[in-house]
Amino acid sequence: MFAGFHNLGSVTPASPATPLVVAIHGGGYHSTFFDLPGYSLLERAAASNIPFIAVDRPNYGNSDQLAVDGSIFDANAQALDDLIGELWAAHGEGTAGVFLIGHSIGAALSLLIASHAPTWPLLGVAMSGCLLQEPPGTAERWASLPMKWLPCDGDMRFQLMFGPAGSYGDDMPAAEAAFHGETPVLVQELIEISDGWEERFRAAAPSITVPVHVRHAQYDALWISDEEQVQQFADALTNAPLVDAAVWPGTGHDIDYHTSGAAFQAEQLAFALRAAGLPDAPLSQVGAEQGAQA
Repeated sequence: MFAGFHNLGSVTPASPATPLVVAIHGGGYHSTFFDLPGYSLLERAAASNIPFIAVDRPNYGNSDQLAVDGSIFDANAQALDDLIGELWAAHGEGTAGVFLIGHSIGAALSLLIASHAPTWPLLGVAMSGCLLQEPPGTAERWASLPMKWLPCDGDMRFQLMFGPAGSYGDDMPAAEAAFHGETPVLVQELIEISDGWEERFRAAAPSITVPVHVRHAQYDALWISDEEQVQQFADALTNAPLVDAAVWPGTGHDIDYHTSGAAFQAEQLAFALRAAGLPDAPLSQVGAEQGAQA
């Protein structure tokens, strides 16, 4: 069952080279990650007349629950692949294809979906908050937790998701905490992303044959974050026709919620337009009005 939100009633694609953007959130959030007032990727897409759908992943929000014996990532990727196929059939008319934007665990799932060569037209992927290696001991720490769901309140997210003082506005982190409340994260996902993800990604990466946009926060507390790791990540995407990968300076894991989040979101949407067939779309024309407001 689809759960999430969209802007489909308020946009009309101006060109058949417009993408249908589908956004996939990470752990400790729902689809509303992409619609925090003042930091909303949905509103920025609407301002640029780009159709946008954010989905609740399986087990989150109002989505269906998944009973999984093996890989929680495999089960998620297959369920999302099926759902996106349905969304494309229902809402893709007049667009060039689907462009995925994934954050954190949602980024990992977006890459796995791309590696499976979906039956619906995939244009490309933009991702953040997922790299190769987490700090030593992370997998053991998650595996030692006795609960199925790890509570994730505003204080915890502030410690993990934000960069240093000065990288976010005066309204943060209070606005993030008030908007998202306490959304737990499935411990099974934390274990899988920290135990064997690099090997899994390196095996899947050569099967990804669409453009990929990678931005990784300089002060991401969940990953080993440096230029070398980003370069190794990009180098693994050997069959992607275009890879644009870089460290995003001065922010933490949730780049969207920092003062440079508007520029970051504008880059993602510009890349989506390029992947859809508008190679000369400048960043200044994508979300410029919304970016000025943010």
